Amino acid sequence: MSFISGVGLTAYGKHEGSSTLDLMSEAAALALADAGLKRTEIDGILCGYSTTMPHLMLATVFAEHFGIQPSYAHAIQVGGATGLAMTMLAHELVEAGVAKNVLVVAGENRLTGQARDSAIQTLAQVGHPDYEVPLGPTIPTYYGLVASRYMHEFGITEEQLAEFAVLMRNHALAHPGAQFREPITVADVMASRSIATPLKLLDCCPVSDGGAAFVISRDPTNDHRIRIMGCGQAHLFQHVTAAPTLTHFGAAEACARAKAKAGVDLKNIDYAAVYDSFTITLAILLEELGVAKRGEAALMARAGAFGVKGRLPLNTHGGLLSYGHCGSGGAMAHVVETHLQMTGRAGARQVRDASLALLHGDGGIMSSHVSMFVERVR
Repeated sequence: MSFISGVGLTAYGKHEGSSTLDLMSEAAALALADAGLKRTEIDGILCGYSTTMPHLMLATVFAEHFGIQPSYAHAIQVGGATGLAMTMLAHELVEAGVAKNVLVVAGENRLTGQARDSAIQTLAQVGHPDYEVPLGPTIPTYYGLVASRYMHEFGITEEQLAEFAVLMRNHALAHPGAQFREPITVADVMASRSIATPLKLLDCCPVSDGGAAFVISRDPTNDHRIRIMGCGQAHLFQHVTAAPTLTHFGAAEACARAKAKAGVDLKNIDYAAVYDSFTITLAILLEELGVAKRGEAALMARAGAFGVKGRLPLNTHGGLLSYGHCGSGGAMAHVVETHLQMTGRAGARQVRDASLALLHGDGGIMSSHVSMFVERVR
């Protein structure tokens, strides 16, 4: 058994003069304060990677910088799935008795600490070094390829995908820390410049500076009792050219494994936090997870199913698409928002009664998947 005992999140966007360690430290300090813990009570540290500070020993570098001396330290790298993968590992470490309070932290000054072309080239290395990278594709190019095939198979239109961009922006309007807080319409998405057909600018998440952290504890440290019930992973392939299909990616397998450990029924979840690097990412993941039927996730979004007052509120902070994306810390904001929602601390974004939540992270080009179920303990 483990609990998410405290969370911390910076605003995402532009943080001039802040380094990776600065942003990680700010988020970590907030998480410890929220958990009601001292630095001396942290005996485990897990941290994500940083493209602006690619140190071989980032976890222990941060531990030294932050002033803690953990008995367990590890850095994790599975792309966008890193945040949930770290949460899963922290959960298992705590359950195994290896540590009592594990600090999970990531952050990066990706927007201000790296030239645009450098960031594009760094991220593009996720492709196969022989069969993909030499052809010059960017991350949006890969996802554009996936989107084209998925749209062809299941009859999804560009206008339908745009609904997710509008939904995430609507949610971000109520969060003071979101990078983008100007309302948009489907027409705005369609009119934004093409990035990688069929994806347009507003179909893509931004590059951000930011940090996020939380503490996973063996025992509750306060009244914010959110228990991790079960987690699961799936990694069916790494490179797009090795994928057996562009319509099945592994989210279903990860979710099934998490459900088996948690002993829950998907129909009972009342909040969802799902990775949303692109609008097509949300459409695919919601459908593969079983939240929506194939080809119907965008229709559900348009009908209001995923709004704050909808049947299944989704990414109520604005997600990667509008809150922002600072690398491995990007999707960790989803975990923070889930915790705030389930403890009744989401302010204007607060949903009515979140007691059982599904979280899902995706890394690479839909290649690494981590699912998790958490519940509110009264």
